Amino acid sequence: MTTPHGGKRILGDEGRKKFHILVIDDDAVACEFLQEALLRSGYRVDTLTSAREALQKNLSGYDLLLSDIRMPEVDGLEFLREVHGRWPDLPVVLMTAFGSLETTMEALRCGASDYISKPFSPDEIRSLVRKALDVREFRQHWIQGQPEDQQEAQLIGSSAVMVDFYKQIARVADASASVLISGESGTGKELTARSLHRLSARHEKPFVAVNCGAIPESLLESELFGFEKGAFTGADHVHAGLLETARHGTIFLDEITEMSPALQGKLLRFMQNGEVRHLGGHEAKHVGVRVVAATNRDIDAEAGGGRFRADLLYRFVVRIQVPSLRVHKEDIPQLIESFLQKWGCSAVRISDEAMELFLAYDWPGNVRELENVLRQTLLLSPFAVILPDNLPEKFRRNSIAPKPPLLMPLERAERQQILQTLEMTAWNQSRAAQQLGIDRKTLRTKIIRYGLEPK
Repeated sequence: MTTPHGGKRILGDEGRKKFHILVIDDDAVACEFLQEALLRSGYRVDTLTSAREALQKNLSGYDLLLSDIRMPEVDGLEFLREVHGRWPDLPVVLMTAFGSLETTMEALRCGASDYISKPFSPDEIRSLVRKALDVREFRQHWIQGQPEDQQEAQLIGSSAVMVDFYKQIARVADASASVLISGESGTGKELTARSLHRLSARHEKPFVAVNCGAIPESLLESELFGFEKGAFTGADHVHAGLLETARHGTIFLDEITEMSPALQGKLLRFMQNGEVRHLGGHEAKHVGVRVVAATNRDIDAEAGGGRFRADLLYRFVVRIQVPSLRVHKEDIPQLIESFLQKWGCSAVRISDEAMELFLAYDWPGNVRELENVLRQTLLLSPFAVILPDNLPEKFRRNSIAPKPPLLMPLERAERQQILQTLEMTAWNQSRAAQQLGIDRKTLRTKIIRYGLEPK
């Protein structure tokens, strides 16, 4: 549900000129063809006709290896295993005129960055090389700790659940009413708060985020309300609080249930009159701030148990619940695509089998967990295609077909319609998608979502 679209590619046309590629093929004519095709794109290209000779060199100076599979003495798969053991971060693309599914899978499992069958055109090999280098640059970009694209993250998803959620945000965004956002950890509560601010008339005013659970209780009051010089030991200057800093804008109080009862009472008074008074001060200032708060706890249970003031709870005019990822799993492919674009790694492909595991998993950590798993997978598996074997073990353990989820009435109706259409078309997914007025990829996602299987 997070991340922006349109992430920048790490490699530009000028940047490719610095990359050094080694081509290994026992066919000298093939070496010449590849060298000419890649030189035209500005790469530095060396060629060898023996994998054994290549292994006698220090290959760490190369950015990419292109190797044939069928070669005398040392074949491409043996060469790949040796390279992967000695230079694990060096991408290898394998080529063969004897392609098969078994060979492809074996190459990828051995650590190949990608795989191409002969014959291929100059444009095809240039595209493949560019993608492999994109993946390498992406991985190094992270390992070196370079800053990521700072474009503001946004809510992502086009499912019916998310569309309804967007409507809730739109209805209250431009009001001045205080808002309480509930939702599990990792669902995007701060993104929701930022969306409310961005869509409101306050969008040019400050948005100030405060994590109430991360600031010690003894400091939180002075941070929120500010203090006068001499208000307490160490107060050697006048300090404007965060409520004052957010003047005429929005203050976002994350984890508000971590706030002490005494401070809850002071916040209640602020929400009643909109006035801030510094610690140790007498002057009250009206700051015109909209309060948006969030919690991952059951706020009604907290209030019922006396851990959260009921009168403060009732000061929040609007309450919004952020959907958990497990109720809109059909958005997972779109979320993954947006992450890859953000990280400049849109060349990476998720295999159908790996995507099925993503869709079958329940995601207790929600979108934040999805982002974390995808990061981990890409860092530990620098390949252009992500297979089930590249995913963390917990996904493979749960690879047994999931039980159909509990569905809302509209979802049950949709499930029944999809099932009837599939049965009418003898489970021809292309024909069924056409009759349903959706694309085949969307149909496949819904089949997995609803646990549908042919009888």
